[in-house]
Amino acid sequence: MNNPSPLLSVISCDGDRIIVEGIVTIDNVVAMTQRGMSLFDEHHRVIDLGKVTEVDSTIISMLLEWLRAARQKNCHLQFMNMPASLVSLIQLYDLVKLIPVTTNPVTRQNASDSISTSTVAEI
Repeated sequence: MNNPSPLLSVISCDGDRIIVEGIVTIDNVVAMTQRGMSLFDEHHRVIDLGKVTEVDSTIISMLLEWLRAARQKNCHLQFMNMPASLVSLIQLYDLVKLIPVTTNPVTRQNASDSISTSTVAEI
């Protein structure tokens, strides 16, 4: 039987954060990369990876591309809540200087005052 595939990945905006949820692998990394880059602006500079459930090494290329795109827009991205599997990949490839490893939330004074938006992409 062919059942429709469940929702595997979502990128949404919540206040000043871009939230990545689900799987990020070779099967969807191009679409996830493009969707994430489309959301970078002066308000969305914190990338929350806490709801990422599965990764492969292609997530590294996504994060590096996001950092490059943010630099071109004169933005500085912060990653927060990295899953252990992603931290391991970053350390394995010795990319800690390019992709700072963070597992704890980034604290922002206005985070509790953020208003959720309805921008959601299903990939």
